[in-house]
Amino acid sequence: MKASLSDIAKQMMADPKGLLAADESSRTCQKRFDALKIECTDESRRQWRQLLCMSPNIELYISGVILYDETIRQKTDDGLSFAKALEKKGILAGIKVDMGLVPMDNFEPATITEGLDGLSVRLQEYYDLGARFTKWRSAFEVNSGEPDETVIRYNLMVMARYAAMAQSAGMVPIVEPEVLYEGSHSIEEAAKNTKAVIKILFEELNKLKVNLSGTILKTSMVLAGTKNSMSKPNEVADYTLKVLNSAVPKEVAGIVFLSGGQSPEQATANLNAIGAQGEQPWPITYSYSRAVQDPALKLWRGKESNAKKAQAMFSKLLAQNSAARNGQFTGKKVF
Repeated sequence: MKASLSDIAKQMMADPKGLLAADESSRTCQKRFDALKIECTDESRRQWRQLLCMSPNIELYISGVILYDETIRQKTDDGLSFAKALEKKGILAGIKVDMGLVPMDNFEPATITEGLDGLSVRLQEYYDLGARFTKWRSAFEVNSGEPDETVIRYNLMVMARYAAMAQSAGMVPIVEPEVLYEGSHSIEEAAKNTKAVIKILFEELNKLKVNLSGTILKTSMVLAGTKNSMSKPNEVADYTLKVLNSAVPKEVAGIVFLSGGQSPEQATANLNAIGAQGEQPWPITYSYSRAVQDPALKLWRGKESNAKKAQAMFSKLLAQNSAARNGQFTGKKVF
């Protein structure tokens, strides 16, 4: 089992590819579609995710796609399940398995992630549907001061339990303890909190004997908050890599970055600066959602006649982030 998990993780981290996060909940998708006056139905969401997953040459830049429960149960126009259609392209199917954030009693506005109830049954079903990796997210605010250690530890204890269950089901867990970008905090405050969260995460994973060679960390880059001066790429790279090298065990299979509200241009520039600093103890790549999707979504706008144009934009965005993974993005904009 451990060797199998390690092999899956290595495939997920294959150079120069990244992971596509296409796991927005229906509610989040509704907000994005509403902003562009796109009708949000199960069919329009299927069409959008098909546009992404079936883009020409996506397999050159993407090793795995994180799907939402709705999508892994749907089929492409060719009658294949999304997992099977991705498999034909040599891409692994993954699945978001947490049930979202809810207020944490007595610690509001802090949140706790739900989803452990019935998880073992759902994991087996997802495996049978073709998923080979999973994702679970928690979120921590910096703007309101240091997150309460009780909030951090309880969230990450739950996350470690999820990771152990996912590995028992034969799937690689992505653990995502997101330190939120929104706020007025400095980059130093972001670094301090990100380091604290990641250290506690690995304490909890070790307690539950989670196999780190079959585990992938999905984390925020270290950035000053949105209400502060924008962090420069070299500054982001320095702070981020310092935090990761001090908090992440070398046994971990890989690290992927979420875009976390960064603009497409910002997410690529920061990834490129990190990649330019050379080899690290673990492979590092991207796992973006809006940073690679938003420009394509604005082109598509729910119209089949715009699909090819949107796919061409999406492919260019993937290509530039694939190059940025290794610090090789030239800086020429494609949007």
